[in-house]
Amino acid sequence: MTGKGVLRFDNVSKRFLFTHDQSRSVWDSITARFMRKTEEEFLWAVRGVSFTVEPGQSVGIIGRNGSGKSTLLKLATRILRPTSGDVYVGGRVSALLELGAGFHPDLTGRENVFLNGSVLGLTKQEIIDRFDDIVAFSGLNTFIDMPVKHYSSGMYMRLGFSVAVHCDPDLLLVDEILAVGDQAFQEKCIDHILRLRDSGVTIVIVSHHLKTMQMVCDQLVWMDDGRLQEMGPADETIRRYLTHISRRATQKELAASGPTQPQSNGNDDIEIVGVRFLNGAGKVTDTFYYGEPLTIEIQVVAHRPIRKPEFGIAIHRSDGIHITGSNNRIAGDTIELVSGEGVVRYHIEQLSLLNGVYDLSAEIHDSLRPQAYDSHARAYRFRVISTAIQDPAGLVDLPASWQWEPQNAPIPAQVTK
Repeated sequence: MTGKGVLRFDNVSKRFLFTHDQSRSVWDSITARFMRKTEEEFLWAVRGVSFTVEPGQSVGIIGRNGSGKSTLLKLATRILRPTSGDVYVGGRVSALLELGAGFHPDLTGRENVFLNGSVLGLTKQEIIDRFDDIVAFSGLNTFIDMPVKHYSSGMYMRLGFSVAVHCDPDLLLVDEILAVGDQAFQEKCIDHILRLRDSGVTIVIVSHHLKTMQMVCDQLVWMDDGRLQEMGPADETIRRYLTHISRRATQKELAASGPTQPQSNGNDDIEIVGVRFLNGAGKVTDTFYYGEPLTIEIQVVAHRPIRKPEFGIAIHRSDGIHITGSNNRIAGDTIELVSGEGVVRYHIEQLSLLNGVYDLSAEIHDSLRPQAYDSHARAYRFRVISTAIQDPAGLVDLPASWQWEPQNAPIPAQVTK
C-alpha cells in the first residue's frame, strides 16, 4: 500500500538488550569484562503488531505505561528500527515525541526554528515564509532570540509543537507531549490538530487523556504489554479499555482483601443460606457497570413459619464507608408469612455507585419484637465499573441537571389573538 500519510505496521516486533551488572568495585568492573559476570536479558517492547492507518485518518494509541505506545511512534519515525517485521510510512512526517527534540541548547529560539524546520524537510524560504506564524502560535515573541537552554519545559514544548504543525506534514505523530503546558495552550494545540485533521492530515497521537483521544481520533489502537489488544472506533475501544483497567484494579483489591466468610449471628428459626448478585440479563455475576440494574437474591430457609419477617441489606464501600441501608418494612413491602425454602429479591433499577468494590450485609429481623434471626455482616462482595472517561467525585452519582437563569430576565410578552 502506498500513498501520502499512510502508516503500516506489518508483524512488527522490537526488543531491547539490557544487562544486570553485578560488579561492586572498580576491580570487579574490570575483571567482569573478561570473566563475563554480566547477565544479559531481552525486553520485548513491541511484539507482533500489525495495523494500518489510512490517509486522512486520526488514530490514537492508548495503554498503560510501558505498553509499547511510544516505541510504536519511534518506529514510525525511524528513530528505532524493528527487530522483525516491516514499517511503511508514506509522505512527509512531522513528529513531536520529546521536549526540545532536535533543538540545540546554545542556539536561540529563532535559530532552532530554522534548524528544526530544515530537519523536518522545509526549505529555508519555506521557514522564512512561516516564521511569523510559528512564533505567533508559540507565544514566545519576547523570548525568540534567547538561547533555548534558558527556556522552561513549557516553552520548549510550545516552540517544538509550533514548528512541527507548521511544516505541512502528510503524517503528524504526537506523543504525550500535550500533557505539558498550561491549559490555554493545550486547548490551542488541540484546536490546531483538529484543523489539521479536517484538512486531511493523517494524525497518530499517544495520550493518556482519553477525553482528548475521543475528541480527536476516529480509531484507537489499544496496546498492552507490547501487544495489540484491539483497534476500533474510539468510543467502543475506550469503553473496553476502561472496563479492562477497572476490572484489573478491582481484582487486585479483592485479592488483597482476601475472601469473605459469612458469619451468622442469630437463632435457628430462619437463616440465610446464600446471596447472589444478578445483572439485567438475569446472569449471576459479581461485576456490574454503572447505570445497569442489580438484583440481590437472599436465599433463606425457615425452619418454622415466621410471621412478617423483616429482610434488610446494607452496602459499604470496601474501606468501610456506609453507603446505604434498607429493608422491606421501610420500603412498605410487607411479607406476611415465610415458611420453608425461598428467595427474597432486592432490585435496584439503576446503579448510581461509582467505580469501586463494595461489601453487602444481609439480615433477617423479627418485625414484631427486637430480635435478630440471622445476620451476615459485610459477607458478600461485588464491584462496579464505570466506563465514563471522567467520573464524578465521591461515592455515588446523583441524576441531576444544570441550568442557568439570568437575573432580571425579561418577562415573555403575552401572545394575544
